[in-house]
Amino acid sequence: MWKSRNHPRGRWGSRRLEAVALVALLCACQAAPDAAIEHQPIASTAVPTAAAATVAVPAKPKPITEFPVLPLEEAVLSAANEVFSKAALTLPDATGEHRRALAIDPLIDAATSAQLVATHTMQDLIVRLVSVRYPQLEVRPFTQGTLAQLPLLLIGTLTAIDGEGMPATTRDSYRVWLTLIDMRAGKIIAKARARARSDTVDAAPTPNFRDSPAWSDDPAGKAYVETCHQGKVGESPPAAFVNQLPTETLITNAVDAYDNGRYQEALVAYREARDLPGGAQLRVYNGIYLSNLRLGRESAAEQAFGDVVDYGLQRGHLAVKLLFKPGSTAFWPDPTVSGSYPMWLRQIAQRTAEEASCLEIRGHTSRTGPEPLNERLALLRAEQIKRRLEFEQPTLTNRTIASGVGSRENLVGTGTDDAVDALDRRVEFVALGC
Repeated sequence: MWKSRNHPRGRWGSRRLEAVALVALLCACQAAPDAAIEHQPIASTAVPTAAAATVAVPAKPKPITEFPVLPLEEAVLSAANEVFSKAALTLPDATGEHRRALAIDPLIDAATSAQLVATHTMQDLIVRLVSVRYPQLEVRPFTQGTLAQLPLLLIGTLTAIDGEGMPATTRDSYRVWLTLIDMRAGKIIAKARARARSDTVDAAPTPNFRDSPAWSDDPAGKAYVETCHQGKVGESPPAAFVNQLPTETLITNAVDAYDNGRYQEALVAYREARDLPGGAQLRVYNGIYLSNLRLGRESAAEQAFGDVVDYGLQRGHLAVKLLFKPGSTAFWPDPTVSGSYPMWLRQIAQRTAEEASCLEIRGHTSRTGPEPLNERLALLRAEQIKRRLEFEQPTLTNRTIASGVGSRENLVGTGTDDAVDALDRRVEFVALGC
């Protein structure tokens, strides 16, 4: 797997922010006109009156280009304050006897559905903010037990956007988007956006997502992003999102265990998630593979990677992070990076042959360098993989084609050529009718 600087974090993260410093930052955000995004006053801790039970929702959302571009911490605090202020009128008093539980379904990158160092930072800030400013709320772990209490559920995304505020890999800044759902009422009760400076965002994926060998546009990730971005205040969240929440709690536990080196615990949690409704998703198969690999169970790991391939072939598409030397068709020489590649290619060839599938093999590159050269290099790499598959399974000789995409379909777009944008240098296997 790709080796990068590790960022160990617990369920709520390990970043420590002194309460006094945070309060000072909050006050600064409230005082400065450009540090608040449609900011509403912090609600009083007194019991709300019946007349204040409804919150007006703007008919038209504010264009993202009108939002000031802030450091990530200020953007997150601004959006979180807006969300909780809007929701405060429906919350109980702050006596501690009637506090509402608040759970956070881990925040993700909207383009890849991965957790990043930055999304963990966002979550840390929100948890600390609630403890300092919102005594009506009690943050609890995102578990099945907490879901049974019908808590408030916060979801959120971080999205690279261009100068016009549209999702893009050529980034101008990042959009922070938070959505709060009242699980008891079954309604979305508040939403907020803010804009963060790119140079304050650490887009490195956390260990589980950094190490995962394959990527696909999973339905679970799409349901999360669509609920966060398209769900409207006062409406119910989509059933596709709500129904997967029990499974998501197990996946969250598994990811946390893997990130903190508890690989046996991660394996157990991933297997439990796989057997639940909606558990047959790529994150789970990736996790079972990674956990077995870390535990030294090579045979079980190979079988698990075969399940990853089967999942992709059944869905018609699988992207695998096969990393090459810069400007070359040779794999990255570090065995900790490319040591498993022969097994991966063996499984891809074998499973494709068994399925009697045909494949288009698409090479991708990062955006470093001129695009015509990137397209040529991507094609040469795809042709190299094509030859490797045909060597493993000669029956594939007339069933594969190679193409080069270059950097036109980057998902990350940083051009850093390291663990951050490894997904941009992927090789995709697209199932075709023979």
